[in-house]
Amino acid sequence: MNKSLFCITLLLSISLSACGSKNATPPNTTTPPAANQGAGTAAGGGASTVDASAIYKQNCISCHGNALEGGVGPSLQKVGAKYSKDQIATILNNGKGAMPSFKGKLSDNEIGELATWLADKK
Repeated sequence: MNKSLFCITLLLSISLSACGSKNATPPNTTTPPAANQGAGTAAGGGASTVDASAIYKQNCISCHGNALEGGVGPSLQKVGAKYSKDQIATILNNGKGAMPSFKGKLSDNEIGELATWLADKK
């Protein structure tokens, strides 16, 4: 019994430590440069859904799952029905419960794009 409890605790600790891992790869590496050219009309414009999806894959997928289904963290498939864009941005900046803060790990623009993308999940 104690051995099983220890294994479960160890597995949970390892899983939670992966949630806030820093990635050295910038968020736009999954989109070829040619795809970004002409996509937006001004600086900061463009295919924010593609960027937000890449940001999610690099920072959130380990806890919230490939299809936003949840795992270590809760499902995000309908997070926009529960929280507004501003509330999601606040959670991303400050963390909540076991979720780490991404302030300083993601730029304000990345947090805004990710919050907008998640707020559309209703």
